[in-house]
Amino acid sequence: MADWNELSEALADYTISCNENERLRKMQRDWSRVLHFVCSDTAQNFSMDVDRGEIVSIRESHVGVPDIVVTATSETFCDMFWGDLNPVQKYLRGEIIVKGSQEDVMRLDAISYVIWPDS
Repeated sequence: MADWNELSEALADYTISCNENERLRKMQRDWSRVLHFVCSDTAQNFSMDVDRGEIVSIRESHVGVPDIVVTATSETFCDMFWGDLNPVQKYLRGEIIVKGSQEDVMRLDAISYVIWPDS
């Protein structure tokens, strides 16, 4: 089980990986969304704001109306944000649950392939 400090570190690394990836930023330049994350094994929740493909904020609570809600264990989130696991495989096994439009789910899939091409 990961605490907020560990999640924060993983999210900070993920934010850098995403925001410094020119290919990803160009690909997502028209994508602005509010994402809510729910840790199924703890009471932790957090939000991510994406504006034109750039992660602009992460907050330790649910803020705003979500376009996408992602549910997984805290450890799965840490491993995913650090690139230690393939989120697509976890999604297909039902270990990561994503609620949102089909387009947004496909965008998240594309992001994972750009960020972690070898996963």
